[in-house]
Amino acid sequence: MENEAGQLHMFQRGMMTGIPIMLGYLPIAVTFGVLAKQAGMSLTELTLMSLLVFAGAAQFMGTNMIAVGTGALEIIIATFVLNFRHFVMSLSFMNQLRGIALKWKLPMSLGLTDETFAVSALHSEEARKENGAFYYIGIIIVAYLSWVLGSLLGGILGEIIPERLSQSMGIALYAMFIGLLVPSVKKNLRIGLIAIIAMLINAICVQLGLSTGWAIVIGTVLGGMSGIYLFKENEQ
Repeated sequence: MENEAGQLHMFQRGMMTGIPIMLGYLPIAVTFGVLAKQAGMSLTELTLMSLLVFAGAAQFMGTNMIAVGTGALEIIIATFVLNFRHFVMSLSFMNQLRGIALKWKLPMSLGLTDETFAVSALHSEEARKENGAFYYIGIIIVAYLSWVLGSLLGGILGEIIPERLSQSMGIALYAMFIGLLVPSVKKNLRIGLIAIIAMLINAICVQLGLSTGWAIVIGTVLGGMSGIYLFKENEQ
C-alpha cells in the first residue's frame, strides 16, 4: 500500500508538471483537428492519427500533403525525415532514465515529444527517486490526452464552424514551423540559411514538375545535408 501511495504521489506530481504542456497543446491540437477535417479526413481518421502518431509537426505536414493528394510513400518518408530528431532525443532520455526498468522505458519512449523531452530534462533529478518513472509517465499522459482530445474537439468543430473561418486557421501550420525555427536561428544564423536552401530546393523541384510530397522530401534531405558543410566550415 505504501508503495502504491508513492507511485500515485509521483504520478500526480508529474501530471501537475505537465499542465503547461497541456495548455500549449490544446489550441494547436484543436487547429489540427479543424484543418484535418477540412482536408477530407473523417473524425475517426484524424483522431486515430493523433492516437497513433502523436507528433504535431508531422501531423500538420501529413495533413497538408493529404490535402494536395500526395501518395502514402511520400508522406511516410517525409514524416520519417522530419521526426529523425526523435532518435537523438530518445537516446538522451533513455540515458537520463538509466536507473529505471526497461518495462517503463519502452512505453515512455512512445510518448516523447519536443515538449515532454524538454520538461523531463529540466527535472532529471526525479529519475533518481523512488517511483521516478511514474513522474515522467504523469507528464506524458497529460500531454498525450490533451493532444488527442484537442484533435477530437477540433474535428467536431470542423463540422460546425464556417469553412471560411476554418480555412483561415491554416496559418497555424506556418506559424508553428516558424515558431520552431526562430529560436534556433537566433542561436545560429546558419540554421536560417539551411532553411532558405531547403525552401529554394523545394521550389525548384516543384517547378521541375515533381509532386509536392517528393519536393518536400528532397528539399528537407538536401537542405539538411547542406548543414554538414556549413557547420563544418564554421568549426574551421
